[in-house]
Amino acid sequence: METLRQRILQVLEEADSPLTVDEIGAALEIPVRERKRLYEELVHLAKTVERKSGGMMRIMYEPPKCMQCGYVFKNLKRIRKPSRCPKCKSERILPPRFILLKK
Repeated sequence: METLRQRILQVLEEADSPLTVDEIGAALEIPVRERKRLYEELVHLAKTVERKSGGMMRIMYEPPKCMQCGYVFKNLKRIRKPSRCPKCKSERILPPRFILLKK
């Protein structure tokens, strides 16, 4: 039986393009209400992958972006999907997307 982090890593290894938490959760058949937990798991997995690979593999992410004004959420304390844009107050936010990069 694989752990959740191992299953997440496997999904990222098989992906050709960056994935959102919802896409990862759907691939792992995780219920929608429990998918917020994946953000925390991805943060820990990123540290583990980089350490175990000696820097040869890294989980990178594209920050969330407002669909209305284009504001990019670069300085988040926690990786998550914000609820509103601080610039235009729109709630149409593209969630962060994750990808596994290999050197």
